[in-house]
Amino acid sequence: MKLTKGLILGSAAMFAGAGAQAADLPVKAKAVEYVKICSLYGAGFYYTPGTDTCIKLGGYLRADLALNTNSIYSTGRVNGVGGANNRLSNYLTTRSREDLSIDTRTATEYGVLRTFFEGVFTWTSGSYTGAGTGAGGGATAYSGDGIAGGSLGVYYAFMQFAGFTFGKAQSQFSAPWSNYPGNNFDGLPGGGGWDPVNQFTYTADFGQGISASFSAEDQVLHDTTNIWNVSGATAAGLATGAYGANDIGGSRAPDLIAMVRADQAWGLVQASVAAHNNQAAYYGGTELTGHPNNKWGWAGQLALSIKNIPTGAGDSINVQGVYTNGASRYNFQQYASSTYAMYGATGLAGAYQSVGLAGLSDSVFVTGSGQELTTTYGFNGAFNHNWDPRWSTSIYGGWGAVRYNNTAKGYICGAVVAGLALSTGVAGCNPDFNYSVVGLITRWTPVKGLTFSADLAYTMLDQKYAAGSTVVLPTQAGIAKPGATYELKDQNTVSLLLRAQRSW
Repeated sequence: MKLTKGLILGSAAMFAGAGAQAADLPVKAKAVEYVKICSLYGAGFYYTPGTDTCIKLGGYLRADLALNTNSIYSTGRVNGVGGANNRLSNYLTTRSREDLSIDTRTATEYGVLRTFFEGVFTWTSGSYTGAGTGAGGGATAYSGDGIAGGSLGVYYAFMQFAGFTFGKAQSQFSAPWSNYPGNNFDGLPGGGGWDPVNQFTYTADFGQGISASFSAEDQVLHDTTNIWNVSGATAAGLATGAYGANDIGGSRAPDLIAMVRADQAWGLVQASVAAHNNQAAYYGGTELTGHPNNKWGWAGQLALSIKNIPTGAGDSINVQGVYTNGASRYNFQQYASSTYAMYGATGLAGAYQSVGLAGLSDSVFVTGSGQELTTTYGFNGAFNHNWDPRWSTSIYGGWGAVRYNNTAKGYICGAVVAGLALSTGVAGCNPDFNYSVVGLITRWTPVKGLTFSADLAYTMLDQKYAAGSTVVLPTQAGIAKPGATYELKDQNTVSLLLRAQRSW
């Protein structure tokens, strides 16, 4: 027993000694990084581990169902197979979208250094266009995303530092609500649009909510509608509302923007101006044919928002008005159409159907002449009302007018009379038009971040050709329209956009 007891005590002492020696050895502890809340820039920001940079992730998932339109960017049935108003036109179009945004901010001795990115993955159902006639009769072709396809879009990609903004951001010309004063409908005329543009901007903050911005913005695609060489007009183009061959040249100068804004507790007021350089390519196919000189156009806009009006907490009124000359995209923003061919019924004897034709440009010219700038003006606005924390409704509308000067009308009307056999001749020809939208949207938010909405929009094209005028349009296989006589007539359409969106 004494021997056994001695062995046990000796073993215990040995392990105790070994434990003491192990405890004395230096051990490098593994660093532990904890994600900490960053309260400097509002809710949702966290410190990136090991840095003094704060980051916020956000986004949404959206499902759309649009009725009586071929586009979720709801311009309604205003052109193409949608405007054809026949068996090729969609009664419904669907879209699914996932949005991701990344916002980073770092405090520096020059102020906050910020970067912001927002991209979307989108799948949209397409439509079928006519593909002509074959031995077996008519044929169609699908245009749209593939079953397992889709697209990637880059909305925002910019950095801000010491008052400067570099990259793709909303135009400084636009009001904060842009073409959405209270709506989901995308095609509202009457002011600058939301679609971001590459820019180099400096913003001066004077305090008390007053600021001014000066910006150079990329005009390619974003800020140009059409520069038409009417000498290149064809009957096929005229039948779609294109009054010539599009003859846009390369960019020589960015669009120059100046904006001043006062943002107060009662609301916001903003004034914006833009200068837009119009450069055509050539009269013909080579340099030897010559070209018209460049012409600068311009746009001016006033915007007003009134908050906390007596109708209810959080209610607001947003309105803006715009005038352009040679810079039409600042009125008919990027999601609005620039050509219109809307078909409907007719009661005129000898006419197959009625059609509303219209076209939007920055300028027009003919071979050997200079550019004639196009004038537009318009407005849009909305009244936004909250019934309670879960239900809200907005009434909105937009109106845009397009006016060609007498010289431009002479060019266009000569082409229309010759190419489409306008029955009333030059005397009955007037390519001016008005385009307007009125709508009603109601939203239900049963829980935070989840919103269901229904947006009903009524769209009207007011063309200015003489009453009773007819044109002879060529066969248009893409929209299955026969070559026939059509009455020129005002048109309208209605669309409904149903949306479910989970934001996070």
